[in-house]
Amino acid sequence: MTTILVTGGAGYIGSHACKALKVAGYTPVTFDNLVTGWRDAVKFGPFEQGDLSDRARLDEVFAKYKPAAVMHFAALSQVGEAMSEPGRYWRNNVAGSLTLAEAAVAAGCLNFVFSSTCATYGEHDNVVLDESTPQIPLNAYGASKRAVENILRDFEAAHGLRHVIFRYFNVAGADPEAEVGEHHRPETHLIPVMLEAIDGKRPALTIHGTDYATPDGTCIRDYVHVCDLVDAHVLGLNWLERGKGSQVFNLGTGKGFSVREVIDASRSVTNREVPFSEGPRRAGDATKLVSGSTLAEADLGWEPKRSTMPQMIADAWRWHQTGHYDG
Repeated sequence: MTTILVTGGAGYIGSHACKALKVAGYTPVTFDNLVTGWRDAVKFGPFEQGDLSDRARLDEVFAKYKPAAVMHFAALSQVGEAMSEPGRYWRNNVAGSLTLAEAAVAAGCLNFVFSSTCATYGEHDNVVLDESTPQIPLNAYGASKRAVENILRDFEAAHGLRHVIFRYFNVAGADPEAEVGEHHRPETHLIPVMLEAIDGKRPALTIHGTDYATPDGTCIRDYVHVCDLVDAHVLGLNWLERGKGSQVFNLGTGKGFSVREVIDASRSVTNREVPFSEGPRRAGDATKLVSGSTLAEADLGWEPKRSTMPQMIADAWRWHQTGHYDG
C-alpha cells in the first residue's frame, strides 16, 4: 500500500483524513505531538509521536516509511488565541511547516497536500469568496496559513514540491460511525460548544456579537462536513498522483448560516433547548465568510454530500453522545 504521512493525524480533521485514506487503500502514518491531538484518535495506521520543530525526528520518520506524499494538518487554529499570542502561531504554524517542507524535499517526497483556511481572505463585506479573492487576513492564524502557502510556492519553484492547497470554511460534523470526532481542549467551535451546553456539560453558549451587518445581527459562516472535507483531500492527493499541477481550492458549500440559524437547527435536530447568552464581538472575527467557488467540484469532481446543517449537527450529536476520547 502507498504510505501517506499525515501531520496532525491525531486531531479532528486529521483523524478523519486517516480513515478516508485507509478506506481509499492508503496507509496513513500519523505524525503528531499530541499537544492538541488524541492518541485514541489514531486508529487507521501507524503512529509516530514528534514535533514539527524536530528536524531529526522528521528525517527519521521519512526514512522509515518513505511516504509518497505529505498531508499537512498540524497547526494551532484558535482565532482568539492568535490575537493574544501571535508569536506562538508564527513559530508553530510557519516555522514548523517550513521544517516539514525542508524534510520532505530532502527525502524526495514531492507531493504535498496542505490544510489552509478561508481566514487568509480576511474581511470582504458582501463578497462571496473564490480562490482569486485578495488575501488580507485579520489575525495571526490566517496570516500564518497564508505564509505557509507562500513557502509551498517558493519550494515548488526551487525544488519541485508540487502541492494542493485547500482553504477551508467552517468544518463541522463527525464520522457517521462515531469512530472519531471533534474534541478540542478547550473547545471553541460553535457546534460542539452548543451541544455541550445543550447536554449541561458547560454553561450557556455565548453568542459573540449581535450587532453585525447581517439579517439577525450574528456573523455568518459557510459550514462543510468533515467527511466531505477529507474526501476532497483524497481527491487532491489523486490529482497530484496523476501529475497535475499545483492548485488552490476553496472547500465550502456556498451557503452561509448565522449563529442564530445554527442554534435553531440544533434545537430542531436534538429536540432540546439551546441555553445561550449574548456577549461582545471577538477581535479578529469577520462578518461573513462564504465560498463562491465551484473549482473543487469542477476540477476534482468533489461533491459535498453530507454538508447540510441538519446532517452535520446530527453526526456531531451522535459523536457527542457516544465517543469522546480520554484525557
